[in-house]
Amino acid sequence: MYCKRMRKEELKDMKMVIIHTSPVSLGDLKQLCHEIIPSVELVNIIDDSLLEEVKGNGGITDAIISRMQQYVKVADGLKPDLILNQCSSVGEAFDVARKETSALTVKIDDAMAELAVDKGVNIAVIATVASTMKPSCNLIKTKANEKKKEIVVSEYLVDGALDILMKEGDLKKHNELVISKIKEAEKSNDVIVLAQGSMTAILPYLEDIMVPVLTSPRLAIERVKKMLGL
Repeated sequence: MYCKRMRKEELKDMKMVIIHTSPVSLGDLKQLCHEIIPSVELVNIIDDSLLEEVKGNGGITDAIISRMQQYVKVADGLKPDLILNQCSSVGEAFDVARKETSALTVKIDDAMAELAVDKGVNIAVIATVASTMKPSCNLIKTKANEKKKEIVVSEYLVDGALDILMKEGDLKKHNELVISKIKEAEKSNDVIVLAQGSMTAILPYLEDIMVPVLTSPRLAIERVKKMLGL
């Protein structure tokens, strides 16, 4: 009796569904998936009104949670191996909705938050949307509690910068505002977390920053690869 080693083409195809609240990071995530998990089928669900609703209410509401539950139900109906929540601002709504699926689930910031706790004690969170700040900070604090580590989380809001990027299309102005806030945060923190995946575009301009600056997209897809056993 022996076990036949399966050829790559005989392996079961895997599928991931990503729930987005904006198309801004769609291209970057698709590129990362192609690079890191090329064999995984990718399905995107996008509702770009969700983020505006979160911003308008200063956080998630029962209606937002209900809609997220509907999207997770739709995603679950596609029989995915994993569901990824792309938006930090609705992360806590996703925490409720993910209970209704048997698929693996992960939030885009999970791996980044864990790494931030591993790397530092004084952790700066830089956000370009006010509604993202609280859930991002709460996630880091939760990871610290799980690791039984005392940390200090400081908030740095670049309010309106995401609108400058998405509505005005002014990448240069967006980057200048965020980089200025990073330099401010560097003075009193030993690790910096960028709460929006859209800020990854500034990484090539941070060579002079002396503390780690973490972004979520690549870390998230690497986590997905690990979770899927690839």
